[in-house]
Amino acid sequence: MACISKRRGRWVVDFYDQHGKRRWKTLPEGATKGQAKEELRAIEDMLSKGVYLPQSKTPLFYKVARGWIEYKRPKLRESTWEVYEGHVRNHFQDLDGLKINRITVATIEQFITTRQLGGMNLGTLRKILVTLGQILSYAVRHKYLDHNPLKEAERPRGQGEENQDENIRILTPVQLNAFLGRMDTPKYRTLFLLAMFTGARQGELLGLKWGDIDWAACQVNIQRTFNKGRFFATKTKTSNRKIDLGPTVMVELKKWKLACPLNDLDLVFPNEAGGPINYSNMVRRHYHPALEAADLPRIRFHDLRHTYASLMISHGENIKYIQSQLGHSSPTVTLNVYAHLMKPTNQEAACRLENSVFGESGSKMVAETKKGARPLAVTP
Repeated sequence: MACISKRRGRWVVDFYDQHGKRRWKTLPEGATKGQAKEELRAIEDMLSKGVYLPQSKTPLFYKVARGWIEYKRPKLRESTWEVYEGHVRNHFQDLDGLKINRITVATIEQFITTRQLGGMNLGTLRKILVTLGQILSYAVRHKYLDHNPLKEAERPRGQGEENQDENIRILTPVQLNAFLGRMDTPKYRTLFLLAMFTGARQGELLGLKWGDIDWAACQVNIQRTFNKGRFFATKTKTSNRKIDLGPTVMVELKKWKLACPLNDLDLVFPNEAGGPINYSNMVRRHYHPALEAADLPRIRFHDLRHTYASLMISHGENIKYIQSQLGHSSPTVTLNVYAHLMKPTNQEAACRLENSVFGESGSKMVAETKKGARPLAVTP
């Protein structure tokens, strides 16, 4: 049973830890009996949760972070692990020297404020906080903490200088035609055409094989990606998907199949040696020059994916269908990314709703009301 006593003029907390080992904690000289009782209550609370550790054995944040990143290594794709490892190595210097149990809500909010005042991009900061949250959750699982303080911290918000509209840049149909008109190389013209009309990610396009094209169903089957010199399976189940293709795209694909050099990997877009295209070279030598030749803004290659989504939304396609074609995990993700592209007004939808209820009678009711007929009573 834990208790407090005074020894040699200083208060001491005497207790057994969660492993049954007797321990003592001597308070600093000058501490009061009330402070000793508060310390006893804090220790008993930690003992009840099974997270008590002597201060000398409590690890630093840096040690916990390195333990987490090594634990995650076999569970993540190499490219994803490298991102997390970069966060751990480059962004937590002001936390590294702290005991893990000294990281509080106030510590995290100060961490966030410091980076915002330093001009860190809001999107980058949010990604770093995802990594921090996973490290702290790892600490909770290993009983270094009794809860994750990041969950209680106020998250960073933009001040109007950053919004999703600025991060997503899209081309209009006229601009898309102008862009394709400046691309004479059949391979890259087909690649960019497929990017526009599938919304596939760059790694998914570079990893395509001719066996992934379903000529009968007019679909392309996304089942792998090529990134950083390696092929990977798709990241999630929903990323493994079939994307519908229109007749024009199918014709262009058939033309390119006849012209495509044979290669051992059966790639749709091979390089001169028969291997996958280098993404950076493709962007620098073909994508950006075509944009410049068409007098278009230098948007990211990934913005062709956003352009596909925006055009699908503008044509009133079902959000569930758009989500499935993009490979998002849920329609909520699609809405979060593209909600700002949706029209604020939609009279056509309002009219369709009325017609579904009233049919032709809806129009007759309007006409009769204009003639002075008594409108239908509406019960509030």
